[in-house]
Order: sequence, then C-alpha cells, then structure tokens
Amino acid sequence: MKALQISLLLAVLFSCHVHFSGSLSGLAYASNPVPPVYSDSRSLQTVCRMHPNTRLAPGLPRVYGQVFFKQSGPKEKLRVTFRLYGLPDHSKQPRAVHIHEYGDLSKGCESTGGHYDPLGMNHPQHPGDFGNFVPNNGKIRQSMDANATLFGRLSVLGRSVVIHEGEDDLGRGGNVESLRNGNAGQRLACCVIGLGNPRN
Repeated sequence: MKALQISLLLAVLFSCHVHFSGSLSGLAYASNPVPPVYSDSRSLQTVCRMHPNTRLAPGLPRVYGQVFFKQSGPKEKLRVTFRLYGLPDHSKQPRAVHIHEYGDLSKGCESTGGHYDPLGMNHPQHPGDFGNFVPNNGKIRQSMDANATLFGRLSVLGRSVVIHEGEDDLGRGGNVESLRNGNAGQRLACCVIGLGNPRN
C-alpha cells in the first residue's frame, strides 16, 4: 500500500514538473524569442536611418538620410543604396563609409566599435569597407554591390553604418591605423542596420 502511494505521488510530481517546465519554456520564448535563421532563398531588405553623431565636433557637417540593403538570397550579391544629405554644398571631399562592429549608439557613433571584421582581415578587406563617396551638391546618392551579407552567421543585421569626416586611404597609409580603418577621421553620422518592412 505504501509503495502504491509513493508511486502515485511520484506520478503526480512528474506530471506537475513536465507541465511547469513547458510553461517556463513558453514564457522564455515569448520574452526572448530565438532570432530567425535566414538560410532560405527569400529576399531580405534592411534600412539604416542615418543620424548625426551626438558627439560631433563643432563645425563638422550634420549628415542624415538612409542606407538601404537588399539581398535576394544567401548566394546573391548584396545591393546597398546610399541616400545621404547634409554635407557642404560645394565640397568634393571624398567621405569614407564603413560597417562597424556594434549597433550601439549609446555614446553616439563612438560606441559602434571598430570595423566589422569577422575573418580577421586587414582593411580594406572587411565585408563592410564600402570605400569613398564624393558628394554632389551636399548629397551622396549612389548604389553598389557589396561583399557583406544579410544571411547566416556573418550577417550584418544589427550592426552599424558610419560615415566619416575624411577619405579612406584604402590601407595604403603606411601605418597601423591604415590597416584598421583607413585613417578616415572622425565619425560624422551613424545608424543601426535593422530589418525593413517588406510592404514598404
């Protein structure tokens, strides 16, 4: 009789444990869902809304606008479109644009870290080393294909785009910083790469 009671008690406890564990899993998923793994062939698009660096030095241009990313699948080229404004109207100063490691704007553009460099390469071999852009009437309106990707473990989703004060020396500057960031100067503006609404 005592053995039967113990068996029944264990069965009830086990039943409660399984039910409780399932509830916890559901709560964990609801509050912190596993991010989707984009491994299929569907098209992805993102938008990065550029804002001036909150720690911008006086006298530097306040750049704003958008950077769009679109990729038809993990094996397709990533198309990047720049729509940036706020540069001096008559300046032809080339401006460097790069993807940086973190999507963290808590300290302006300074908290975005260095260049996104998942493979430990020298600059300008990082996937988000876009090079230089010469503004026209204070605007950068240009599209290009890039080596970065929106898919898989090397996805640039959640990272940042930074436009710099100066020209990227493309790793030819003859010093350590050249091989890290192209000696491109201060960070004028930045944004976080987020998933775009496919209905837009």
